Amino acid sequence: MLRTILAIGLGPFYSEAFLQLNRQMRWIKCCGLAVFGCTLGPAAASGQGNTFELKLSDWLPASHPLQQSIEEWGVSIEHDSAGTITYKVYPAAQLGRAFDHYAMARDGVADFALVSPGFQRGRFPIFDAVNLPFMMSNAKAGSAALDNWYRKYAATEMPKIKYCFAFAQDPGTFHSRTRKIAVPSDLAGMKIRSADATMASFVSQLGGEDVPASRLLPEALQQGIEQGIADAVTLPWGSAVLLGVDKVAKFHMQAAVYTAGFVWVMNKDTYAAMSPAQQKVIDAHCNSGWAEKIAAPWADFEHDGIARLQAEPDQEIDPLTEEQRDEWKMTAAPLVQSWMLAVKTAVSDPDAVFKALKAELAKSNSGE
Repeated sequence: MLRTILAIGLGPFYSEAFLQLNRQMRWIKCCGLAVFGCTLGPAAASGQGNTFELKLSDWLPASHPLQQSIEEWGVSIEHDSAGTITYKVYPAAQLGRAFDHYAMARDGVADFALVSPGFQRGRFPIFDAVNLPFMMSNAKAGSAALDNWYRKYAATEMPKIKYCFAFAQDPGTFHSRTRKIAVPSDLAGMKIRSADATMASFVSQLGGEDVPASRLLPEALQQGIEQGIADAVTLPWGSAVLLGVDKVAKFHMQAAVYTAGFVWVMNKDTYAAMSPAQQKVIDAHCNSGWAEKIAAPWADFEHDGIARLQAEPDQEIDPLTEEQRDEWKMTAAPLVQSWMLAVKTAVSDPDAVFKALKAELAKSNSGE
């Protein structure tokens, strides 16, 4: 079962001290390889003829829809490299916590790692644009659009890793136990377990009480709502069914309220150690086409949750009117302004950056 689909903080303890030790060990290893390369000649030192088993790390459970996509990505690399690049997937935070995956790719704990920039508020301010409310309507074409947009900024914002691609989770919405949510004022006084820091800010801005994720983990959502720890949650549709939220929350606002963006990143030293032919294979698997392929199965799983809920008795699924949608978007405007202020230190014209994302989403018919 996918009971921990969005779980964070699992896996072995992962500290800065461990990262420092890993950096030192990689330095020693590289020095040894350099000496070995001097003995065998420049071809060996440059990676010609070397083979690699890539460690592909993420923090989602092994049964999650994303795992099959990662496997297919790895198989394609293995095929195109004639077996000189193989892989092993480490799901369920086996190599480290969700919060630490950027550092893990940076320091070589993993060769590739799944990073959720939204987990680390303010660290990747440019990317946070995609996490703003009412940005994306679907994650398939939207993932390719997101990757096209962010590819221009990745080197600025994530200089310690090699960027591969970005993709998104299919949009989520409010699922409520106590009352129907149709307009922003309906959130006032409600206790809401938000998906990420951006949605937590949105809820607080509208008079709701944010219930921290650390207080109510995904596997405990059904029980937490039943006990009144939260009156509502923000989740994609498939996850709402999967985590049993439909058993305790009968009111569902049918709107693409938010999405969550992710990046698939690589350790720079691993890439540098490869031959030009092997690097070419990696480059061919780090593009917008693969961003969409990776996102598609997960997007289908989440989108199919709408029909599953509609088929259940006693569920109230309420689409928004145009007036209601406009009201929600208007209330999100202060978050956009806050985002622009945060981004000003990284880019000179945040308004242009924001408009570029909106334009990419519009081109792919995936804007909200």
